[in-house]
Amino acid sequence: MRADRVFAYGAAAGLLGDLLLGDPRRGHPVAVFGRAAGAVERVLWRDHRGWGALHTAVCVGGVVSLATAAARAVRPSPAASVALTGAATWAVVGGTSLAREARVIGRALQAGDVDAARERLPHLCGRDPGALDADGIARAVVESVAENTSDAVVGALVWGALGGVPGLLGFRAVNTLDAMVGHKSPRYRRYGWASARLDDLAGWPGARLTAVLAAAAGPDPRGAVRAWRADAAKHPSPNAGPVEASFAGALGVRLGGTLSYAGRVEHRPVLNAEGRAVATRDIERAVRLSRRVGLLALGVGVAGRVLTRIPTRFQARIPAGGRTS
Repeated sequence: MRADRVFAYGAAAGLLGDLLLGDPRRGHPVAVFGRAAGAVERVLWRDHRGWGALHTAVCVGGVVSLATAAARAVRPSPAASVALTGAATWAVVGGTSLAREARVIGRALQAGDVDAARERLPHLCGRDPGALDADGIARAVVESVAENTSDAVVGALVWGALGGVPGLLGFRAVNTLDAMVGHKSPRYRRYGWASARLDDLAGWPGARLTAVLAAAAGPDPRGAVRAWRADAAKHPSPNAGPVEASFAGALGVRLGGTLSYAGRVEHRPVLNAEGRAVATRDIERAVRLSRRVGLLALGVGVAGRVLTRIPTRFQARIPAGGRTS
């Protein structure tokens, strides 16, 4: 079976598995990787960029090597190749869990139970919930849905289309390492530098595709493009900026502003200043937009795999040493 069909069938099966089953309750492969990466960190940690780069190379390189070996082992069997791609896709995408957590918080806010929403928010993002009122929680949820659409769905599909199972699992390994050691705390400012920079690089194509698809699938395409062009570069993250700005413009809301992480206050630029303040109802709107973007990303990935075969087929028809006439 051709590689483009393997990816198409496998990725579609993996997304369907995520839709029907969500994340596994126990033994999630990402959690297993996290424990392994933590063990490597305990051995290698030094307050030095070089040791951090070695940590990144060992963890990501190990995952990619194992995934490559597994993909080669099942290559003679089309069914096994599709099954492996489907399992890898299901393991690395998190669209259903993202939607579920966002909706739980949205229902709590609709019921007026701000305390319950605050209690649940850490399941979705790392902000200090105690410093947020209902509107602030709603804005945090919409921003998290936007950013994680890129990190937990589109980015993985992009790298799956580019690199098959090694691309899928390698991207998730990079993204997980960044979440573990990539933040600017005293312990990880130098040790996590390599993981953070690699995550920026790996997330670049998925973030731009997410922004494009949010504009295409959202209720206000022009607003999405306008906000992306005007405000994305203002965001401190090179990848979250385009995604959040495009979502803000597509939904007609304002994102950004003052945030609090682990007692550290950040004053981020406002994205789509022309929009209105985020309301509780915008959580469901953001979730639906995220779903549409994920499905479109699968279509783009499959189309990209098919189109890359066209030059090869054309070249195969050209006689060696000669030209077509």
